[in-house]
Amino acid sequence: MKNRVYDNRELSWLKFNERVLEEARDERNPLLERLLFQSIYGSNLDEFFMVRVGSLYDASLVDDSNKDNKSKMKPSEQLSAIFARVRELIAVEDESFKAIHKALEPKNIMHKSMKNLTIQDLEFLEAYYAYEIKPFLNAIIIDKRHPFPFLANKSIYVAAKLTSKSGITVGLIGCSEKFDRVIFLPRQDDTIAYVLVEELIYHFTDKIFPGYKVEEKTLIRVTRNADIDVDESFDRELDFRQNMSVLINKRKRLCPVRLQLSRQISEPLLKELCTRLELSKKQVFVEKTPLDLSYVFTVFDKAESRKELFFEPQSPQLSRMIDESRPMIEQVDERNLFLSYPYESIQPFIRMLNEAAKDDSVVSIKMTLYRVAKHSKVVKALCAAAENGKEVVVLVELRARFDEENNIGWSKQLEEAGCRVMYGPKGLKVHSKLCLITRKTADGVKYTTQIGTGNYNEKTAGLYTDLCLMTSNEQIAREAEEVFRTLSIGELVEDSRLLLVAPHCLQNRVLEMMDNEIAIAKAGGEGYVGAKLNSLTDKVIIDKLIECSQAGVKVEMMIRGISCLVAGVAGVTENIRIRSIVGRYLEHARIYIFGSGVRKNVYISSADYMTRNTTRRVEVAAPVLDEDIKKRILDLFDTQMNDNVKARDMQPDGTYLMSKHTEPAVDAQGRLFAEAYANVPKPKPKPQPAPEPVALQEEKSAPEEVQPEPKPEGPVKKKACGQGSSRYSVVKVKVKKKK
Repeated sequence: MKNRVYDNRELSWLKFNERVLEEARDERNPLLERLLFQSIYGSNLDEFFMVRVGSLYDASLVDDSNKDNKSKMKPSEQLSAIFARVRELIAVEDESFKAIHKALEPKNIMHKSMKNLTIQDLEFLEAYYAYEIKPFLNAIIIDKRHPFPFLANKSIYVAAKLTSKSGITVGLIGCSEKFDRVIFLPRQDDTIAYVLVEELIYHFTDKIFPGYKVEEKTLIRVTRNADIDVDESFDRELDFRQNMSVLINKRKRLCPVRLQLSRQISEPLLKELCTRLELSKKQVFVEKTPLDLSYVFTVFDKAESRKELFFEPQSPQLSRMIDESRPMIEQVDERNLFLSYPYESIQPFIRMLNEAAKDDSVVSIKMTLYRVAKHSKVVKALCAAAENGKEVVVLVELRARFDEENNIGWSKQLEEAGCRVMYGPKGLKVHSKLCLITRKTADGVKYTTQIGTGNYNEKTAGLYTDLCLMTSNEQIAREAEEVFRTLSIGELVEDSRLLLVAPHCLQNRVLEMMDNEIAIAKAGGEGYVGAKLNSLTDKVIIDKLIECSQAGVKVEMMIRGISCLVAGVAGVTENIRIRSIVGRYLEHARIYIFGSGVRKNVYISSADYMTRNTTRRVEVAAPVLDEDIKKRILDLFDTQMNDNVKARDMQPDGTYLMSKHTEPAVDAQGRLFAEAYANVPKPKPKPQPAPEPVALQEEKSAPEEVQPEPKPEGPVKKKACGQGSSRYSVVKVKVKKKK
């Protein structure tokens, strides 16, 4: 019975990505937004193969007897199940892509097949090929003098079976380097018609190998393992940053874990490719959809004026808690402040950092950085603070997967500006979102602490739902200071009172609070546990949740991605409800709730209920002590639990079904954005001077301009690139001198 309540982590993740693909198929979404969801599905799957499949592949080679602690599947069994499920999803993916493009054709946006081009199009493409592609092509044949080349990760190639008088060979042509991916065809009207560069190269394959007959051909794409154990690969003669640079280069050449084909090929050619790449046939997938959908952003730029094909523009708004006319730190001193992204703007937090960089009373700024924006305003503020003589201590996590190169660059820039940069302890990533500003004032030392659920990244703050708490609470500040102190000397926080700090003081505290709810339920009270998470995989916490359910504790969970716990199983998890929202914005905030009614304790955190977060990372969860902020977070959670537009409900068999749409419709993300627009604080009127006597007005020697306060005209429109701009109407009134 109990095994029925556990799901395999990897198969649960595939269910999440299937929900992303459902958004591509949802006709309620605008057409190009559906195409974007399809692209996200593909890029998600790329990373899944590089990281999770790569890790399982390594595990199957080292010790295939080591079973998953929930599903009891061996690595090889998990791989087989993954490959089978991905193969099933390809049919859905192909049908979705076909349906989207069929619907786009009447909108005059066409991905053209090389078989369905006009004579003019063919003439244009032949000329384009001759001048823009052929001179730069890199084509080879495979024989004793030409060994099989290294195929770059996620790059596209043409593979062809060639015959000549000397026999049969394989030819390869690189399609991904040096070329613009999308080739737009000339049109006199507003039609957008295009082909992909690999399709054009594929079409002219026979011209690239003129001495051979092309018997068959296909486009291919290899996905390589990207799972590297940093600590095991550590070279003691290099510093940590140098090691990471070496490992990044090493990762680019790890073994393949997947081969994608654009069409079915003969057994001999398939066998040749699999042998050369050391892949089994189970790792080969034939797809009618383009092998890489990242090109869609180029099409979006071309179609930016077609407003009906995109979601209605929405821009993060100023929080109703923020007074733009006053310094941020001064406001935090008075009361806790709270931001909810992307509904509210991250700019007040950026403003606080910039003010701290210039404030003479600020002694130090300490911060953890996991992922930041390409042109980071956060890093710029920290550099400015260091250059202004502040002590700036920044923990840069160089092991943030696929952001390692960016973070290496940022760490160098921070050091050059005078910041003290440190890295996480051995074996533990620092994933916490923590900032501590310390000031020396006439009233003594004062602190401003910020704890968040998401990265210090201005770009993703407009795309991901996250929470940001700013507080002057001294106890929280002292415990935050202890986090930075221990990190600076390679130690870990062993005890804390208010903050939950992984790896030693988070999982155990969560379990204690769940035990308290179990005790209350057994005594006849109303036990309650709620959580909003990205993923749930920690078996210790999962088993405690099962115990909660069996004791009569009501458990409500909003889990966007993986859930290794199956809800609603009679007699085991019947008191647990699990929902998932996959919508326009990526659900990324983490909320923990314990207790019902006035007993409710609420935390926000950077940590999911995943073993890697609770026991193998430095994470921080902060209690929400302000009653108004607590109410806002609980309202947000309840709104999502009541969503009947984008939410899916987990069934007792582990599948997810879209919620039955009832009236009134509750689209949580749409409602929260509408509230953000409605709650934009109105500009405070400036104090007006007392009216002057008429005689004095008449004696003025020059005209005077009077500008009334600006008034918002409505929701801010955003540009195609996603950046909004406020619009205000200003009326000027002139007071003329009386003659």
